Amino acid sequence: MKRRDFIQGLGAGTALAGLGGVKVANAAPQFKWKMITTWPKNFPGLGTGANNLAKLIQAMSGGRIEIKVYGAKEIVGAMEVFDAVSRGVAEMGHGAAYYWKGKSEAAQFFAAVPFGLNAQEMNGWLYHGGGMKLWEELYADFNLIPAAAGNTGVQMGGWFNKEIKTLDDLRGLKMRIPGLGGEVLKRAGGTPVSLSGGEIYTSLQSGAIDATEWVGPYNDLAFGLYKVAKFYYYPGWHEPGTTLEAIINKKAYDTLPKDLQMIVTNACKVVNQDMLAEYTARNNDALHSLVKKHKVNLRPFPDTVLKKLAKLSDEVVAEIAQKDKASNKVYKSFVKFRDQARAWHDISEVAYFRARSL
Repeated sequence: MKRRDFIQGLGAGTALAGLGGVKVANAAPQFKWKMITTWPKNFPGLGTGANNLAKLIQAMSGGRIEIKVYGAKEIVGAMEVFDAVSRGVAEMGHGAAYYWKGKSEAAQFFAAVPFGLNAQEMNGWLYHGGGMKLWEELYADFNLIPAAAGNTGVQMGGWFNKEIKTLDDLRGLKMRIPGLGGEVLKRAGGTPVSLSGGEIYTSLQSGAIDATEWVGPYNDLAFGLYKVAKFYYYPGWHEPGTTLEAIINKKAYDTLPKDLQMIVTNACKVVNQDMLAEYTARNNDALHSLVKKHKVNLRPFPDTVLKKLAKLSDEVVAEIAQKDKASNKVYKSFVKFRDQARAWHDISEVAYFRARSL
């Protein structure tokens, strides 16, 4: 495939993804794939992001690849996606890498690190800072190829049924919070609980958990979490730019001709950017509805709490890095890029936001 033709096709695909619809050539598919996800079927933002990826790959391939998307529990449970794609039960999966810390502690770095990289910085690290190569090395042993396939941007701090005034208010708190954020909560005296998205509402309603984080206003409104919790805290210190992932069975990928391999991997880049744009566009309207219509009590975490959580986060992440060689290698790359990005953003993005608020 000529480079010019591919770039033109990619540009068309971007526009189609943004419109949320595609027109596929009437050709018999050469490859019929399944994509299994960790999300409830057709869930706004996350689930629809998986749908958009499948549609875009089909459109960009001229119908040569056909992908059917399955929500959590339709074929396997949400937390079984990694193993299922690794075994070839499905050719693709869609989720978040911090769900797989039981497979590798280092996987968590490719989703979200507390007080770590935001969405813009994550993409910089992955695509131009060596992060993608490390991610591919990590998943190679599992017969998987990873790809960034969405980003929520900075998330919210979560839903609580009591005020958080000091770090002591987190002691004994049972909270749904995954990944490294959960480890920080444990260090603060809380109890992290691992739950898929579809289990959150009923668990909070029944009292099985005391608090939960999910994503942000767009998704939290759709889940109706305002009905079962009083206080909505910000910012999402634990997930400053959460990357969603597509995981591809390597054997299935290797059966594709080179042009289709490029289409699959580059379609992931398109939806990675498109999802961030969607959340940027929709979160504020959803937040307005939560506060004005549903009378949600919106609160910032006190600075004293955030400072202590940041200190605990540094400790937890540094300890994770010492657990195995892969984690240490990823950690060093991540921290080096974070420090470089922060130095630049202090006089660019951060300085601009300050200027705009004057």
